[in-house]
Amino acid sequence: MGFIMDGLDAEAYDRTYKDSALIGRIIGYFRPKLGVMLFVALLVVLSSLLDAIYPILISNIVDTATSTMAVQAVVGLIGFVLLASVLAWICNMLRQWFSAKAVGDVVLQLRKDVFASVMERDMSFFDEFNSGKIVSRTTSDTDAFANTVTLTLNLVSQLLLFVLIAGVLIARNWRLALIMFTILPAILIVALGFRKLARSATRRSQRSLARVNANVQEVVSGITIAKNFRQEQHMYDEFKKVNKQSYHVNVRSGYLYNGVFPVLVTIANIGTTIVVYFGGQNVLNHSISPGDWFLFVQSIGLLWAPLTSIASFWSQFQLGLSASERVFALLDAEPRVRQVDQQPVKHLEGRIDFEHLLFSYDDRQTVLADFSLSIAAGETVAFVGHTGAGKSSLAKLIARFYEFQGGQLLIDGRDIRSFDLYDYHRHIGIVPQVPFLFSGTVTDNIRYAKPEANDEEVAAVASRIGGGDWLEALPEGLDTLVGEGGKALSMGQRQLVALARVLLQDPSIIVLDEATASVDPLTEAQIQEGLDIVLEGRTAIVIAHRLSTIRNVDRIIVLDRGRIVEEGNHVALMQRGGHYSHLYNTYFRHQSPDYKPGEGFVPVLLPVSEGDAV
Repeated sequence: MGFIMDGLDAEAYDRTYKDSALIGRIIGYFRPKLGVMLFVALLVVLSSLLDAIYPILISNIVDTATSTMAVQAVVGLIGFVLLASVLAWICNMLRQWFSAKAVGDVVLQLRKDVFASVMERDMSFFDEFNSGKIVSRTTSDTDAFANTVTLTLNLVSQLLLFVLIAGVLIARNWRLALIMFTILPAILIVALGFRKLARSATRRSQRSLARVNANVQEVVSGITIAKNFRQEQHMYDEFKKVNKQSYHVNVRSGYLYNGVFPVLVTIANIGTTIVVYFGGQNVLNHSISPGDWFLFVQSIGLLWAPLTSIASFWSQFQLGLSASERVFALLDAEPRVRQVDQQPVKHLEGRIDFEHLLFSYDDRQTVLADFSLSIAAGETVAFVGHTGAGKSSLAKLIARFYEFQGGQLLIDGRDIRSFDLYDYHRHIGIVPQVPFLFSGTVTDNIRYAKPEANDEEVAAVASRIGGGDWLEALPEGLDTLVGEGGKALSMGQRQLVALARVLLQDPSIIVLDEATASVDPLTEAQIQEGLDIVLEGRTAIVIAHRLSTIRNVDRIIVLDRGRIVEEGNHVALMQRGGHYSHLYNTYFRHQSPDYKPGEGFVPVLLPVSEGDAV
């Protein structure tokens, strides 16, 4: 039991909706299709009326055949049966056509809304929640929603047919009809009692499917690493585990769904036996005609079919409600980054002030406590420190990817929470350590930062990096296809494209997660040359991993557990012989051209004054 339910907990943003609330929102999506749905409803009524005519006509044929044996009358009734069949087929075809179109349009709009909602989520959302499960909600759950709407229309047609047939039977012989309806409460109790179990089972089924989707996506994304470390079998075993879990969850759901049908069929068979027995008695004492008795026997299937199918429908209906619940939960997820205003951002000088900032990722472990720092406009500042010191957190806060819990973060003296984020992000350029490129050409990826840029502008920006020499290594130059995620290019080439993309954006503030950390020395030199150009007159926040970057910055901020422990330039901090000196000798010394293996720490030769470092 523990294995089957393991990992199937709700996401933190999941919520429980009342059925009435879910149905109300679903109806809201169908409101623009009101005219089409009314026409579909009319077709449902006509189709049900035509279906209800069958047993009545056949009943008349039986009575006519047993009383007068009039061939013409029987042939005429058969003609009516055929005509009703053709009309019913036409109504059903039109109903299916228009309902499929309406449902398809609604699902299209729903997916647009879900995707737009996903795009509006802040980065903390994607860091916390698995992307594969988000994809599952956007695709699989919206499909389940569509299937449920279609099934609902079919069930409405069946229930309407039930009402029409029941009315005819009561009109023909109300006593026999009441006897037949004695089993109706039993069928309804069993079918509706299945409701809560079905909702719980479908939730688990969808969560297990989301885990399978997430696992497959992770495997495909990390297949290179898996093959490099010969972990294909391990990844396969992990997939088998989540797939087996999904199998067990679905088998349990299948047992639950299928177990209710034998009970319902048994109850329906009891009803058939009652009708056959008491109806036969009434025929023998001439209380009803043979045709009416045949009408009751033939109609019993039409009466019980909608009721027994409620169990099957209810599982699908609960699947749809669970799916819509998951979709609406994603739509209604509360953003963590909250803006207090939407002030336009036309231009930024680039001054950044942290004032007594408090920040934590999970409200349990504080990353930055009472953090204060001022960065002048146009200044290049490098953050260094051990893993977990808070370097990347500061960069994410400046980019407004995360929400801080206390203090202030000011950009040009304005509260960052008052900006229109769409405007603000136009002035923020980010160069990640591991670049991501979209499928397309190099030109397409550079132009991504400024879609209106022409080919000449793209080419001019690309040539500013390393004099454009790196383009000569590309088979088709700027028209070279980069492949999925940029896999057709080397890591260095991807980084050069990512840097060119930011150069085209021409931002006021640049967040640089050490663009030269994963490239060769020649590419590093090309990137550094491009950086020298683009950083001029702009504020730059550098997460430093390379000695070359540290030496070129205006100021180095040394962090330890979210606190500033030292501050100054490279020479001053080395002279001080403190925390930075230790970091340098541990992590950066080997990158120096004059480094000799085994030479030990760089000695501190010069005294330091109080003004050189803090």
